[in-house]
Amino acid sequence: MPAVTTIQDLKEMHRRRVPRMFYDYAESGSWTEQTFRENTTDFEQIRLRQRVAVDMTGRSTASQMIGQDVAMPVALAPVGSTGMQHADGEILAAKAAEKFGVPFTLSTMSICSIEDVAAHTTKPFWFQLYAMRDKTFVKNIIERAKAAKCSALVLTLDLQILGQRHKDIKNGLTVPIKPTLPNLIDLATKWRWISGMAQTKRRQFGNIVGHIDGISDMSSLSVWASESFDPQLNWDEVKTIKKMWGGPLILKGVLDVEDARMAARMGADAIVVSNHGGRQLDGALSSIRALPAILDAIGDKVEVHMDGGIRSGQDVLKALALGAKGTYIGRAFIHGLGAMGQPGVTKALEIIHKELDTTMALCGETKVADLGRHNLLIPEDFEGRWQKT
Repeated sequence: MPAVTTIQDLKEMHRRRVPRMFYDYAESGSWTEQTFRENTTDFEQIRLRQRVAVDMTGRSTASQMIGQDVAMPVALAPVGSTGMQHADGEILAAKAAEKFGVPFTLSTMSICSIEDVAAHTTKPFWFQLYAMRDKTFVKNIIERAKAAKCSALVLTLDLQILGQRHKDIKNGLTVPIKPTLPNLIDLATKWRWISGMAQTKRRQFGNIVGHIDGISDMSSLSVWASESFDPQLNWDEVKTIKKMWGGPLILKGVLDVEDARMAARMGADAIVVSNHGGRQLDGALSSIRALPAILDAIGDKVEVHMDGGIRSGQDVLKALALGAKGTYIGRAFIHGLGAMGQPGVTKALEIIHKELDTTMALCGETKVADLGRHNLLIPEDFEGRWQKT
């Protein structure tokens, strides 16, 4: 097998080894996928300042995110249905993240439950929450996250209704896969994936099935899920969830300066500048374009993280140099997981770490804390500041 040296290498392996509907679920956006594409291509517009004759020894990528020591300021983002990319996917990803020394965030819509992941890890992980209509479910799942000793709650704000994702609709995405003829033909070439799934009992949404009255199978779950997200989510409910949780709160899905200011006023410990990986509002700003204005507005009031489009350590450095205190990778680690399971997630982290470390050196920096906009060359029209009409 050729050497795996980039996230793109893992992506190609992922595409070959995982059923098309789950690969497409990870590698797609909503509507025309403009925002999905620009999340990555907008990074390319930022140039790096090469510096020379600088002592490069003693470099360290170590940092902190919400007061937690990290090997590098990169967290594994919450990704729904991770356990359908590879058997027991959430457990494997969490173990890889723990060993590497970075945070893992478990999605509400995970295949492996909170309790599953807690039973297979030795350090606290983060839990991501969707605001649901069913307030009893919200209360109970927060209590379950507390019992599992999750060290932070990541509340996603940008999924009150589901963005229209054409690939998922056309593929007839279901968990588990429906045995239709096209699906069976696709599965015939995915023997590694089939073998893994045959050896696990975790094939449905573990945080939901068995925890809600009347939800016992995929049919009843589908009905519940289609009506579950809370379209009435507002800042008062965010405050209620914050009080209910009582620990570090990260608000994910902030893309506008006014929303960022509101998040800071209501006492969030951190916000994540994110457009849900381009899977919600197509035509919205890329995360990296939205980041500078938000940092300028509230960077001294609340910790600002960034998610969306990161496929390399250079992307991480650019976000940090703009002023973000942490970054998240979703598709990058999912490509590793789909390609090789836990070793693939480790490989993805190793690739990003190596690229971050090398790029720091060539930019003349030895510490993450010393990175700044002086390391970058940014187009004058890059930042997301347009006159409102």
